[in-house]
Amino acid sequence: MSVPRFSFVPVMDHEIHVTEWGDPGNPALMMWHGLARTGRDFDEIAAALSDRYFVLCPDLIGRGLSSWAETPEAEYSVEFYAGIALDLIDRYGLERVGWLGTSLGGLIGMRVASSPVAARLTCLIVNDIGPELPEPAIERILTYVGALPEFSRVSEGEAWLREVYAPFGPAHDVFWQRMARTSLRRMSGGGLTLHYDPRITVQFQASRPELTSWDRWARIETPTHVLRGTQSDLLTADIADRMAESGPRPGVTDFDDCGHAPTLSRPDDAVLIRALLATLWQ
Repeated sequence: MSVPRFSFVPVMDHEIHVTEWGDPGNPALMMWHGLARTGRDFDEIAAALSDRYFVLCPDLIGRGLSSWAETPEAEYSVEFYAGIALDLIDRYGLERVGWLGTSLGGLIGMRVASSPVAARLTCLIVNDIGPELPEPAIERILTYVGALPEFSRVSEGEAWLREVYAPFGPAHDVFWQRMARTSLRRMSGGGLTLHYDPRITVQFQASRPELTSWDRWARIETPTHVLRGTQSDLLTADIADRMAESGPRPGVTDFDDCGHAPTLSRPDDAVLIRALLATLWQ
C-alpha cells in the first residue's frame, strides 16, 4: 500500500488541494467526491489501486483544503467544476485520465464526457448519481448541508458523520475516524465544524438546470459503468434503468447494503473497481 502525497495546484484563480497516490508514470485515474465531502473519502480504494494507477483525489473548491469561491453563484456549478477538472488534468501534463465520480463527482464526469473534449476520459465510473435528481432527495441533502453544525469535540463530529452518512453503508471504524479527521475544522472560538463552504448549496438555485441533463447523457460515448446503492433516494431504480438503456448504455452494479452513496472503502469494492477499469479502459 502506497503512502499519499499532498499538493496544492493553482487552477483558474484557485488553489486546489490534491491527494496523490502511486507512481506518476502509471495510467492516471481521477476520483471526485460528493457535494460536501473531500478527496480523502477515497483513501482506502485509492491506496488499493495505486499499484496500477496514478490516483488523484482533488478537493473541489469550497471543500477540504481547497480555496473557496469569491462568486459562489458562478463558481459553485457543475460547469465551473468541469473547467477546474480539465485545467487540473492539464496542470499534471496528462493527455487522458480515467474518472470515478461519487454523486456530484459523477455529475462533473458526465459533463466532461458529454463535452467536445470527451476524449480526455478513458472511461467513466459514476457512483450513485444520474442525469436527473429527485426533488425529495435534494430537500433531504439541503437539511444537513445548508447549515453547518458545530461540535465541541471530534468525537461529537464523528458521531454526527456516522448518523448523517449512514446511507454510505457498512464501513470500518477506521473509515469513520478518518472521516472525522478530514471533515472537521476548528473555528475561531475553538469549536469544530465541517470543512466546507455552506454556500456550495447555491448550485441548487443558481444553476439548477445543470441538474437535469438527459440531453448530455444521450451524447456520451465514453465507456461507462454505474454504481448504485439499492436504498438510494438520489439514483432511483427508474433513473438507473433509463440510464442503462440510453446514452453510453452502461452496466449497472447494485450495492444491496447501501443508500446514497456506496463508500467504496471495503476490500471487495477495490476488487470490483479494479475489474471494471480493466474492462472499460480504452
